Amino acid sequence: GCARDWDGLTCWPRATFGEVVKIPCPRFFEEFTSTHGKIFFSCFLQRNCTQEEYWSEPFPPYTIACGFDEGSNKGPEDQKSYYSAFWRIYTAGYAASVTSLITALIVFAAFRKFHCTRNYIHMHLFVSFILRAVAVFTKDAVLFADETMDHCLMSTVACKAAVAFFQFSILANFFWLLIEGIYLQTLLLLTFVSNKKFVWWFIFTGWGAPTAVMFAWVLTRIHQQNTG
Repeated sequence: GCARDWDGLTCWPRATFGEVVKIPCPRFFEEFTSTHGKIFFSCFLQRNCTQEEYWSEPFPPYTIACGFDEGSNKGPEDQKSYYSAFWRIYTAGYAASVTSLITALIVFAAFRKFHCTRNYIHMHLFVSFILRAVAVFTKDAVLFADETMDHCLMSTVACKAAVAFFQFSILANFFWLLIEGIYLQTLLLLTFVSNKKFVWWFIFTGWGAPTAVMFAWVLTRIHQQNTG
């Protein structure tokens, strides 16, 4: 028969050939529609398990069975206006963050009295935050340069590179937050040991570990899920 299946909205149980499976609408639709209460217990979706071991499309469609119409709440122009405003806000926030971080890097690099292990680690953390902001700008520029292209369905090298860089920057950011914590721990445990010899280990871990994880993730995606 047909194996269990997740269609993106609900889970369908295993079924035998020719069986018609009937399930109620997912309860979360109550958050998106004015249809509430007991009516959801009488709204059902159905799918056929065909002889070819394929599930049929749900019938009636979710929009009819569950009383949800994507265009009922907000029109395309309203949604576009909302996302445009949201984009402006986080773009301005990341721009302010990058400006502040670059200023801090210049100050730490320019004055010799700031040259110490603690501030070196801070500087690498700042760089990881800068990379994260730049990755967001890059991803937006690549993914939304052409509004007619759906990157979830179309596979392009630029899109994959932008998303991989975005994931790497997030990994590096969290690893350097981890390094900050590890450094504080070494100060407590190794009070009388020079911490300068640990700097290169910190740098190797802070940038090497996310690179290794990212490399493994990219290879896995290429060989197991090379879509979109």
